[in-house]
Amino acid sequence: MSFKKFDKQTFIVDTANAYTERRITKREMLRKLGMAGIGFSAFGMGMLGGHNRGTRGTGFMESAYADGLPDSQAKWLKEVGSKFKGSKIRYTSEATPPTVVLNQIKKEFTDPTGIEVEIEIVPLEQVLAKATQDVQGQLGTYDLYYLDQSWVATFAQDCIDPTALYKNKPDLAMPDFKWDDFSKPLVDGEALVDGRWMGIPFDIPIFIMMYRQDLLEKHKIAVPTTYEQFTAAAKAIGEAEKANGIFGTGLQAKSGHYSLECDWTQAVWGHGGSVFTKDKKFSGNDAQGIEGLKWYQDLLKMSPPNSTASTWDGQFEMMHSGQVALVQSWDEFFPGLDADDSKVKGLWQPAKPLVPAKLRAPADCGFNEKPNAGHQGGSVISLSKYSKNQDAAWIFMQWACCEEIMTRCTLGGGFAPMRNACFNDPRVKAKAKVGAGTTRHLDTVKWTIDNAIATEPHMALWAGLSTNEIPTELGKLLTGQAYDGDAKKCMDALATQIDGKVKDAGL
Repeated sequence: MSFKKFDKQTFIVDTANAYTERRITKREMLRKLGMAGIGFSAFGMGMLGGHNRGTRGTGFMESAYADGLPDSQAKWLKEVGSKFKGSKIRYTSEATPPTVVLNQIKKEFTDPTGIEVEIEIVPLEQVLAKATQDVQGQLGTYDLYYLDQSWVATFAQDCIDPTALYKNKPDLAMPDFKWDDFSKPLVDGEALVDGRWMGIPFDIPIFIMMYRQDLLEKHKIAVPTTYEQFTAAAKAIGEAEKANGIFGTGLQAKSGHYSLECDWTQAVWGHGGSVFTKDKKFSGNDAQGIEGLKWYQDLLKMSPPNSTASTWDGQFEMMHSGQVALVQSWDEFFPGLDADDSKVKGLWQPAKPLVPAKLRAPADCGFNEKPNAGHQGGSVISLSKYSKNQDAAWIFMQWACCEEIMTRCTLGGGFAPMRNACFNDPRVKAKAKVGAGTTRHLDTVKWTIDNAIATEPHMALWAGLSTNEIPTELGKLLTGQAYDGDAKKCMDALATQIDGKVKDAGL
């Protein structure tokens, strides 16, 4: 290991710890990590500082016990896993839905194997700090890592290709693991580095469209499929329901927060634009980018006033309380809308994301950006090359990612699985009804993953740009602090800032 690399890793650890201890701001942390070549996926950035995705009233903590592993896998778990009885493995992660469920049901792994499992759930910046410190010293303190999709390339040399391990150690291979069952778009977007698996896809929040069926039917409005139809429907319902305190839509438009950047990005993509062009220039100020931003400005006029102070939590509460009629946002909202504490239980319906009038081809974009309708963020679970209990950890990793356990994670709260078969499991289908932990949105999620998944730019600077410069300037525009409502002025100012940063970074 070169001193230069060691020094960089120390810098990453110190920076993450300084943020946790509140000695530096999030802005400063992201700036420093960007210098070190470390970014966060958009969704991941919302988890910094201990912010929790939470359960949103889904009934997530209810027992998820199902039929158990198939006989061949149950036999394998007991006979092969018990060879490592007395071993202890450690996994560090943020509070993703599958991680929380695994922590709840891990006794079903530890009882037949005798392997002790410690799942340490911490804020995302501490996940990064712990993993970086572990690989820096090749300590093997953690056997398994949770890796935000934007970190996978950074940790590639520190993780073991699970598909290669499965082939090379047949005596430890779980029967019928079915590697080809993992969703290919998720594998391509989250797990691969230079054609090699660096982990197994583990979590996927993604944008879909959601609407109040009762309100659309009341006003004889068809479910919108295009951006123009969405605007028209939101305007009509907002005007008709004004006396009832219902708005056409609601946004996650808080200034300086990545949630606003996510909303803006899907608006730009949906109108044929991109964040960068293939010459690596910021393109939010081109004709398509301006069209998308103006569409978003129009939506703000149809939204509750607190939209400009809301992240995804505020947007979910607008939906959960019956305050809005149409939203395009995170699929993870949906189970909570059917929970017992929801004021609109059973009234929301899922739909495919709005169809872009046109899409800019990835070849015409910069930094591996892939415009589409399904804005997403995700993660992988990876096996450390430095694990002192590598075989035991590999047994656990296969168990955690097998079809049955991934199905159980979905049954525990209605969250999207990584495997195609889980979507079609009869137990998952049986929960496609109104109630806590509903899965009645998952057909839509599956379609979106397979047909409309999008990817933001992959670059170290993106961590700062997408949580600082972009949402800060957008916030000034949307709240009237600057730019006099002129979308072009705002985007031109951003272009100057961003192009300068990209040039200074030598990208």
